[in-house]
Amino acid sequence: MNLEEIENQLKNRLKYPYKWYRKQNNIWDGYTNFIYNTNKWEALIPLMAKVVERENLDKKELFYYAINRWYNFWSAMAIEHVFSTCDGIVPEKNTKNRWIDFCLQGVSFDHKTSVFPKGFNHSFEYAKKNPRELIKWLYKNQSNQQRHHFKNRLFIVVYCKNGAHWKLKSELKLIEKEIKNYVLNFTPHQLQKFIFTDQTETFSDIIWIEK
Repeated sequence: MNLEEIENQLKNRLKYPYKWYRKQNNIWDGYTNFIYNTNKWEALIPLMAKVVERENLDKKELFYYAINRWYNFWSAMAIEHVFSTCDGIVPEKNTKNRWIDFCLQGVSFDHKTSVFPKGFNHSFEYAKKNPRELIKWLYKNQSNQQRHHFKNRLFIVVYCKNGAHWKLKSELKLIEKEIKNYVLNFTPHQLQKFIFTDQTETFSDIIWIEK
């Protein structure tokens, strides 16, 4: 995967406001599953047009739903690639495993990029000093989509001083730098331990991305 090329493609999304018009759901996910096989921005347009015509959908609503899913998916794929290139990371061989992306020093993790949440009701500075509180909030308030779980997870939390946190998902070179620094200095002792609903131990941590 060419990170520079993916970053350039993702940045085509930045000129449009971040709107969904509806909650993410299985039906509209089905309408827009072409995003998984399309990493070029310009290739999305004719695919969206076909779906709008076939399903008689609102053009604007489908447009924003598709580009949001596309943006988040390819950012996540690029970030997973960054992890896979780090010394000490063993990628999960089973690509259908929804709960494990890789192992780091014997600890299995799923990774998830999250914008710094407004609902946390504390400042970014507070969160950095109290990561356990934010991690717990992120687990409890995760979406109920396919990757909903309480297993080990590394959160990549993006924060932009101007408030446009979501735009940092496209800053792949910056994210790569912070991930490699984290992995290089990682020790299992730094992980936060939780016990959620199934009474098993969950280990988690945060990689901070700020600009």
